[in-house]
Amino acid sequence: MQRTKSTINNLIWAFLGQGIGLIISFIARIIFIKILGAEYLGLNGLFTNILTVLTLAELGVGSAIIYSLYKPLAEKDNEKLKMLMNLYKKVYRIIGIIILIIGMLITPFLNVFIKDMPNIANISLIYILFVINTSVSYFYSFKRNLIIADQNRYIATIYRYACYIVMNIIQIGYILIFKEYFGYLIIQIIFTIIENILVSIKANKMYPYLKEKEVNKLDKDTKNEIIKNTKAMMMHKVGGIVVNSTDNILISIFVGLTEVGKYSNYILIITALNTIISQIYSSLTAGVGNLYVEKDKNKMYEVFKKVNFLTFAVTFFSSIFSMILFNDAIQIMSNKDYLFTIPVVFVIVLNFYIATMRKSVLSFREATGLFYKDRYKAILEAGINLLASIILAKQFGIIGILIGTTISSITTCVWIEPYILYKYCFEKKLREYFSEYFKYIILTLIVGGLCFYICSLISLNIVLGIIVKISVTLIITCAIFIIFFRKSEEYRYFVNLIKNIIYKIKSIFK
Repeated sequence: MQRTKSTINNLIWAFLGQGIGLIISFIARIIFIKILGAEYLGLNGLFTNILTVLTLAELGVGSAIIYSLYKPLAEKDNEKLKMLMNLYKKVYRIIGIIILIIGMLITPFLNVFIKDMPNIANISLIYILFVINTSVSYFYSFKRNLIIADQNRYIATIYRYACYIVMNIIQIGYILIFKEYFGYLIIQIIFTIIENILVSIKANKMYPYLKEKEVNKLDKDTKNEIIKNTKAMMMHKVGGIVVNSTDNILISIFVGLTEVGKYSNYILIITALNTIISQIYSSLTAGVGNLYVEKDKNKMYEVFKKVNFLTFAVTFFSSIFSMILFNDAIQIMSNKDYLFTIPVVFVIVLNFYIATMRKSVLSFREATGLFYKDRYKAILEAGINLLASIILAKQFGIIGILIGTTISSITTCVWIEPYILYKYCFEKKLREYFSEYFKYIILTLIVGGLCFYICSLISLNIVLGIIVKISVTLIITCAIFIIFFRKSEEYRYFVNLIKNIIYKIKSIFK
């Protein structure tokens, strides 16, 4: 009951924060494009991806240490927690310095990543501000992860979105008044520092032992486990970054910076969706980790089946609505010059579908420490993605790069990750999982195709058209979803859970 209560609490605040954050991001992006233009937008997307690649310096140590926190948190072993957090602090400060140094060393070679160098002054200085913002985030963020591991993610969420919303409002005002980019980035750095300091102060109040000077050394077994898990997570980190963060770099190299700007608009929406959806799994992971300490495989499996059904429901609705509304949303945000063709949009949504359907498996893998078992999968996935994307980019351009991501996911993640989870956590066969998986994807394709065809017949002005398309798609998807799943145990469980969440939200605003 406590795990469920914590999860619901975390979800409510996550959705509230992300919902407001999404609206403000959308407004900020419209103003950014109107005043600064596509080249600045492309530069913003490119440098963000380069810095994401640089976070390889983190080597997955964060996930390894978070996993090691679950047991001492459950057992209230403050001495062990103090030792782990002391190690965490030292490692993260070293990582922040490494990112700063390596990032600076890349500065002279920026022209390698940009096919057509834009007419933007001081590009190197802009890049250096991105490096500083990424680096400083590591000096205090380790304390945030203790709060999250202790099933109190909502606290970190409140600080995150409060700072994010205020930052965006100030950035919007700055661009409108001064119409320049450097101050925009400096504001971002200032708020990164403010947020991390506020979270650090809160963590010190919640866990007073973090301020104690005397800290014992970790035992050898714990160190060895962290090293082993860090090695595994390093491979996952490499794989994840190559797959998720190199598309903008490859588009810039093979297609051009303007196309990066166009793609960044789509990725803004995809990232917003992913952030909202990820709140579900981030809120769940600590609870699952706490449950795993009890070593009840049957209970774990029952929870997983519910989470996997939830994953499909979220993916089903978000994928179909994305396919229907993507280009309309981009057109409102900018104009028709920023739109991709329907085949490109379909591949973007397909990659989103595949990635989102993995989230239930990945959240259980993180919580149970099974990332060591499929560590080589990540390297294989990265190699296939990079090779396929480069080969197809030369032949087909941007759609080839995106299909490279699709190929790497299907040939590795889609089957290896559930195989590891079912074999080592649940000790069950995969037949049931894939039977459900293929049923889900066929239903999504049929319903999505039906909605897309009907919506393509709607010919109205863009705002009214969006309203009608949302209404039509909502009626069709909800009706078919309820017809298909109304008798399932998982469906009934979540109907009752939603009622509880609505009651919880009402109580917050009373």
